[in-house]
Amino acid sequence: MKYLINNAMISKSNKIIIASVASAMLLSSCGAPSIISTPIENIDTIPLKNVVLTEAQLKNWNSADLKIDTIPGMSVNRAYTELIKNKKGETVIVAVIDSGVDIEHEDLDGVIWTNTKEIKNNGKDDDKNGYIDDIHGWNFLGDSENENLEYTRIVKKLKPKYDGKNLASIDPSDKDEYQTYIEAKAEYEKEYQEALANKNRYEQILQQVKISHGKLTEVLGKENYTQQELLAAKAETPEMQQYVAILSQMFGFLEEGEKIPDLIKNLKEGIEHFSDQLNYNLNLDFDGRTKVGDNVDDLNNTDYGNNNVMGPNPEKEGIKHGTHVAGIIAAERNNGKGVNGVAKNVKIMAIRAVPNGDEYDKDIALAIRYATDNGAKVINTSFGKYYSTHPEWVREAIKYAAEKDVLIVNAAGNEGIDLDQKPVYPNDQTDNSSEVADNFITIGALNYEYGANLVADFSNYGKNNVDAFAPGVKIWATTPSNTYEYLQGTSMAAPAVSGVAAIIRSYYPKLKASQVKQILMNSGLSSTATVVVGGDATNSDKFTELSKSGKMVNLYNALILAEKTSK
Repeated sequence: MKYLINNAMISKSNKIIIASVASAMLLSSCGAPSIISTPIENIDTIPLKNVVLTEAQLKNWNSADLKIDTIPGMSVNRAYTELIKNKKGETVIVAVIDSGVDIEHEDLDGVIWTNTKEIKNNGKDDDKNGYIDDIHGWNFLGDSENENLEYTRIVKKLKPKYDGKNLASIDPSDKDEYQTYIEAKAEYEKEYQEALANKNRYEQILQQVKISHGKLTEVLGKENYTQQELLAAKAETPEMQQYVAILSQMFGFLEEGEKIPDLIKNLKEGIEHFSDQLNYNLNLDFDGRTKVGDNVDDLNNTDYGNNNVMGPNPEKEGIKHGTHVAGIIAAERNNGKGVNGVAKNVKIMAIRAVPNGDEYDKDIALAIRYATDNGAKVINTSFGKYYSTHPEWVREAIKYAAEKDVLIVNAAGNEGIDLDQKPVYPNDQTDNSSEVADNFITIGALNYEYGANLVADFSNYGKNNVDAFAPGVKIWATTPSNTYEYLQGTSMAAPAVSGVAAIIRSYYPKLKASQVKQILMNSGLSSTATVVVGGDATNSDKFTELSKSGKMVNLYNALILAEKTSK
């Protein structure tokens, strides 16, 4: 399932923390940056930005510098200005394993990978890599768009075998499988009831809001009224007073600058989300894989999919997530359009393997191998699930990528939970929590509000199983058909780090994937302050205890450390 959440779900806090940051002085050279001093640490006297960000600041906050801008971005702008400048690096292929990418987008069409070994649309596998006409990547989903969640598939598969049985009535050899079925069934039933209740609740709220909004629009003469204008409206009847009360309450769920039409849009998207859950993700009678035609339990059955990396929908619906991820990494810089991606010198390899629902382990394993075999040096995996039927296939693919010196940047997930207590897939851990490879880095999400809620309230965390944090709240980037939107989630944090990794691999190509991972972790900014965890104001911890590195990824410092490491 794609790691993305609705913008309206972020809680706020007025508490402030002071964190340590790092800085450095560098001297330009003809090649890579040349270091003349090391980063300065523990600068605790930075003035904090307590005002609302401007639109320009918000659209670029993930590139801001904590020391200069007092915004907890990754110092991307500063790195380009002071370190990278006009220096040339090597081209790096970054694979985006996701829902699909709009390769025709005005801000992406110049950075899309092209397989020069393949002759376009001749119906032949010219480069003998097993994929016919894979010009810009591969679509492992074929014409399929919607899918069950993994625990729905488990319930559907195992229900005939275990329905009505208890632990005492099954064969001892089936104990583990039976336990998986029981856990999946409980999760399914809970999520189904929640989706049904949420859909009904959203529909009721939407109906009330639309009626109230229509009446107030008539009275005020406009749709985009402020809360102050609402409260100042004449409400002389009980009905009008009720309309005002309803809408005034709704303003409490809006972000700064948003109005009631934005809420209506969010409610409609919420209804669509819960409807999709009920119709597809949680529907035991639905099978989206029939359109693909392969055997999902046979890893050797690889003759499936097609080269349409934008998916089967002519309106490009369903590929917003992957298009946004690609834009964060490498939207064309300084072209006067939309947004600047984190990295230049990048070619995006589009791999469609994540449906509206949970991805199949087979698709992910083959996608990682495809990216690795076709030249990717960084792979972004902004998706995940909490049940996996073939995790060993994905772990073997991760190890294969490690052997070929490929870095995988993974999103931690959006449930606000401790991944040391509950595993998410994909991961690089065996059952005893030992890592199977040294090329896999998992990223949590930061908020742009530099205070006690520095960590996004939805972000998963974990001292052992999350490696670092990066910007993931309200990120402005590319969406299909030459549009741009704010989206958020750890799905947005991971590609920010993929962009940083790509820059390091571009300017320091001799560094190994394992070295790049350690640079990303070791060079980040840290804080000894206490922050809210999981969006629960009663639950807090030291920022340093929420990830293995205890740091926020920072491009400026990463380049400094990469320079030192490369010598």
